[in-house]
Amino acid sequence: MDKVSDNIETVSVWVNLLADFAVEYGFQILGAIVFLIFGLLVINWIGNRLSGIALARNVDVTLSQFAGSATKIILVILLIIITLGNFGVSIAPLIALAGAISFGATLALQGPISNFGAGIVIILTRPFVVGNVITVQGVSGVVDRITLGITFLTGEDHEQIAVPNREIVGQVIVNSREMRIVESKFCVSAAVDIAPTIRVVEEAVARVDGLSKEHQVQIGIQDFTYGGIIIGVRVWVPGLEYFQSRYAINGAVFEALKANDIKLMEIAGAGLMLPSLEAADSTGISPPLR
Repeated sequence: MDKVSDNIETVSVWVNLLADFAVEYGFQILGAIVFLIFGLLVINWIGNRLSGIALARNVDVTLSQFAGSATKIILVILLIIITLGNFGVSIAPLIALAGAISFGATLALQGPISNFGAGIVIILTRPFVVGNVITVQGVSGVVDRITLGITFLTGEDHEQIAVPNREIVGQVIVNSREMRIVESKFCVSAAVDIAPTIRVVEEAVARVDGLSKEHQVQIGIQDFTYGGIIIGVRVWVPGLEYFQSRYAINGAVFEALKANDIKLMEIAGAGLMLPSLEAADSTGISPPLR
């Protein structure tokens, strides 16, 4: 019986403590929670509104989204600090702890953090935007998405190419906007009349579909070689149809030359000496040509 009485007394003590706590801090806690929820809703509206205004003023999509997201993050941090203050929590130790955690995370995550920093540089400086055709680090494609860590390209075969942003910043970037240039060349004998040859090539290229109407086709003498003249062809084509257009242009030029009896330069009596199969090393791979 005494044990039951002790348990009842213990429960009564806890009930009284909870009641006192609810009376003293209940409205403060409820107010802080309501303030937090309302603040999050307002912050989300402000971020979306800012992105919408930027898009309405023809600001780049990536930059608009970045501005809205950055604003949300900053406002959420301020809201959490104010909410903790309403609870009576001192934020000084939390700031010190956050600083220590940030320092450790910086050392452990140098790669991703450098990608994020490079992403901010790309978004702010905008060397390219979504829809541009770029060539960087030996890969080429249409810019599909730009995130803080990775830039996503779409190749001609519709494959997705993910390039870490730190591999882009500081590199030579070839940005051909929505188009890409096809450069081809062929060699004819020096005895060939060049002006009619160029006209034949121009007419052949003009019949190829899908070429850019904004950029003029460039055809002319590109270089000279022993006994021959090198004719260069430069044509702008859609970025995602580069190889398809290149093959079509080369095919049209070849057929036009053949139809007009214009022969490509031939080198008679020349040959290229290749290494014998016995020259392969122990790995089975032949040594490179010298």
